[in-house]
Amino acid sequence: MAHAQHTGKTHRVTLIGGDGIGPEVARATRKVVDATGVRIEWDEMEAGGEVMKRGLATGVPKATIDSITATRCVLKGPLETPVGYGEKSANVTLRKMFELYGNIRPCKDLPGVPGPFAGRKIDLVVVRENVEDLYAGIEHMQTPGVAQCLKIITRKGCEKIVRLGFELARAEGRRKVHVATKANIMKMTEGLLKKTAEDIAPSYADIAHEHIIIDNCAHQLVRYPEQFDVIVTTNMNGDIISDLTSGLTGGLGLAPSANVGNECVMFEAVHGSAPTIAGKDIANPTAMILSAVMMLRHLGEFAAAATVENAIYVTLEEGRVLTIDIAGDAEPASTTRFTEAIIHNFGRKSSKMEARAYKPINLPHVPTTPVLVEAKARRTIGADVFVEFAGGPDELGRKLEKLAAGSPAKLKMISNRGTQVYPSQGGITDCVDQYRCRFLSASPDGVMADPGLIDLLQRVAAAGLRWMHIEKLEELDGKPGYTKAQGEE
Repeated sequence: MAHAQHTGKTHRVTLIGGDGIGPEVARATRKVVDATGVRIEWDEMEAGGEVMKRGLATGVPKATIDSITATRCVLKGPLETPVGYGEKSANVTLRKMFELYGNIRPCKDLPGVPGPFAGRKIDLVVVRENVEDLYAGIEHMQTPGVAQCLKIITRKGCEKIVRLGFELARAEGRRKVHVATKANIMKMTEGLLKKTAEDIAPSYADIAHEHIIIDNCAHQLVRYPEQFDVIVTTNMNGDIISDLTSGLTGGLGLAPSANVGNECVMFEAVHGSAPTIAGKDIANPTAMILSAVMMLRHLGEFAAAATVENAIYVTLEEGRVLTIDIAGDAEPASTTRFTEAIIHNFGRKSSKMEARAYKPINLPHVPTTPVLVEAKARRTIGADVFVEFAGGPDELGRKLEKLAAGSPAKLKMISNRGTQVYPSQGGITDCVDQYRCRFLSASPDGVMADPGLIDLLQRVAAAGLRWMHIEKLEELDGKPGYTKAQGEE
């Protein structure tokens, strides 16, 4: 065993063991990092399911929050999200509290690890927006049988994640960024990421850029995964395909990740807490150790990071000391023995692969002001009023046209689950009791002012109809700031 070179600096890191096998893999990881000689002051804290069971709904104690605020760097094991008690996931709480907007998930073909794609030289990174999209968690029951989740995509969020993807490509010597969206269907939300990437890509002329539809991206990943270098995508898409990519190269037990913010970073294994094997000293610590490798690079300890990464490759390639999940027919090693083997292999390099040369990531700077985009001209031309109604669309349409007579608004159409049902287009729609009723301004200037909208809502309520949601229809710089229903002219 050879000690790694290190900077001599002392770093403060919050260490959260987590639940289930978390404390075991965290201890193993700390042992490996300490063996490099890098000076780290570990601040051991707790979060997760065990904390929730003690009555703290968030799963994140104030002491843990205070520690992270002080250290700005977290190494974390898996956290349990209990079913039936607690509130949101403690993982999500940590990401949102510290604006960890970017999730980085490397996917690399590891030596000696069996699988259908072994030997294909897969080496890609998924860069996922981490706080917006459907995972903003803004949900409402519109009627007892209709639920809504708001998909929030911002220009600021898109710009941060796109720039992070390009900057990571530069730091790791990568050549191409794919931006994966569902912009063919969600032209405004997913389309905003596509448009933002097209605006920003010219400032990274040294990196190739290509847009890809997310479902085609998934298709290509399981056919020709070696074609990808960096994939940038939205939150839910990234959650799905990053788990897909980890399945290409050995599963979640080998998958590291980083959650990046401008003020704080958190490195974590992405696998679960595996409570059924907790305390048995058989868990595979590779994912958390590789997460610590990412942390060492963030701290500027590049030599130590390369030492640990290469030692993992040697240990896996030789195949003599492997944990039960990857040992195959060989006698499985304990977590402790596997950890010791990695440390023993410090200073060695695999004959099949070596750690990539890395440079520091130049984190993107995006203004912190709330408003990043301003329209030169805007006007409100109408509103979508969402109404609960147990009858059919023709009955509702006649009722709304009657109540709107003489008001500043006129009914344009009614849709149900995104398809126009009034006036009828002749199709077949299985309607539910939530209707979107699109009203346009009846004023000569085409503008619907707030008093007119309030008058319309009062008329709807007076007619005995329950409205639960409205959306103003905006024109921004002369273009509609809303989409049409299927079948709407």
